[in-house]
Amino acid sequence: MEPIGLAVVGAGYWGPNLVRTAQATPALRLEWLCDLDEERARAVLGPYTTVRATSSFQQVLDDPDVAAVAVATPAATHFDLVRAALEAGKHVLVEKPLTPSADESAKLVDLAERSGLVLMCDHTYCYTPAVRKIRELIHGGEIGDVQFVDSVRINLGLVQPDVDVLWDLAPHDLSILDHVLPEDVRVEAVAARGSDPIGAGRLCVAHLSVQLSTGVMAHVHVNWLSPTKIRTTVIGGSRRTIVWDDLNPVQRLAVYDRGVDRAPAGTLGPDERHAALISYRVGDILVPALPEREALREVMAELAAAISEGRPAMTDGGAGLRVVALLEAATRSAEEGGALVPVQDVTKGRT
Repeated sequence: MEPIGLAVVGAGYWGPNLVRTAQATPALRLEWLCDLDEERARAVLGPYTTVRATSSFQQVLDDPDVAAVAVATPAATHFDLVRAALEAGKHVLVEKPLTPSADESAKLVDLAERSGLVLMCDHTYCYTPAVRKIRELIHGGEIGDVQFVDSVRINLGLVQPDVDVLWDLAPHDLSILDHVLPEDVRVEAVAARGSDPIGAGRLCVAHLSVQLSTGVMAHVHVNWLSPTKIRTTVIGGSRRTIVWDDLNPVQRLAVYDRGVDRAPAGTLGPDERHAALISYRVGDILVPALPEREALREVMAELAAAISEGRPAMTDGGAGLRVVALLEAATRSAEEGGALVPVQDVTKGRT
């Protein structure tokens, strides 16, 4: 098949990564790099390239050789750019978050469905070998029922000029949670608290407690101000526990056959009821072998495959909508001092 013509919109922080991985994907052919600062786009492309640079988004949309657009611009611009691309008949890959509001995200999801076009969110972490393995372990029943999730994503900077730490860092953890949870488990409510200790005018530190339909609590800590970088997620199950340390290349993922068992009350005699019902299980640690693959290349390959096969992408617009709905509820909760806020049920089934 002929490679799919692609245009990247945005030559700032993330755009150059999309340019590089698109050019390394045989199923894609990069046609344009569009940015309001055309000289910046040219600098990203370099002097030896056949890819064209432009400051005109309309010029990109008018090109019949462009079948898909990858949007890497500030979140506030996503709705207008993605809507225009879909209305022009282009498939769209968009950076997180899909839009700044669930209402806008839902409109884009509906438009893509009516138009028969792929709307895909670049939830990059869902394409890492570690997260793919975590999903496999959970969906395959290897860890049993999920009992808790604890995720920490902290580092020094970058303090963003247009969004707070919730909307900057939490989408990573929330998209992972959405991706790996069993299909019959959904998010019901969220409580969030945050602070701005440096006077940046937006939350720089935040803690989220996400209530699942099973009664399980998932906890997410995000922070721009930590002098040390930590990216660790622990997912506890009734049989085993997964520990994912994304900064440990030697043991990125470990599965512990360790946990807490509760003896059924009916097995205890009258004279034993004073004894503890809790016992501790200590077993082996399994370290799965993970392939070394760049997640963003997997994103680009998935975009091309979804377009070619006429199917939704693994992280489709619905996934982006669910994350935005959760972020909206978290923002409201933080504004209300950490109150438990219901999350709008926008799901039509998890991919």
